[in-house]
Amino acid sequence: MVEIGEKAPEFTLSDAEGKTVSLRDFRGRKVVIYFYPKDDTPGCTRESCDFRDSQPDFERAGAVVVGISPDTAKSHQRFREKYGLNFILLADPQRQAIEAFGVWQEKSMYGKKYMGVERSTFLIDEQGRLAGEWRKVKVDGHVAQVLASLG
Repeated sequence: MVEIGEKAPEFTLSDAEGKTVSLRDFRGRKVVIYFYPKDDTPGCTRESCDFRDSQPDFERAGAVVVGISPDTAKSHQRFREKYGLNFILLADPQRQAIEAFGVWQEKSMYGKKYMGVERSTFLIDEQGRLAGEWRKVKVDGHVAQVLASLG
C-alpha cells in the first residue's frame, strides 16, 4: 500500500469509450481518484452524482476527477449516460489499480464475508505523489471533504 508522500502506483486502464488512460497522462495536475464497488448501485450512484455536481469546483481547484471500479467499459458507458456523469470512469476488471492502491478488501454483508472494493478516495499531486487518502468512505459529505482538502 502506498503512503502519503510516496509516488502513486502507475496504471493504464480503459475509459467508458474504450480509450486507454494512464495516471501519468495527468502529470502536472492534481488527480482525485475514487474507487467504488459497482456501477448503478445506490451508494455508488449517490457518490458519483456528488462528484458530478461538484465538477466545476474541482476544475476551479485544478483537479481532475477519475472514478474506478471493477465494472466493464460498457457498464461505465451506461452508468455515465444514465446519470450524466461528466468525468472519467475507468474499468478495472483485472483489479490492476484496485489492488495497487490496496482497496480490494474483505467485506461483510448480512454476516457473509466476501472480497470487494472498499470505497476509497486518493488525492495525487502534480508530481504523481499521494497527497491525501480517505478510506472506508461514507458517501454523505465525502465530496465536500475532498474539495476542502484542495484549498
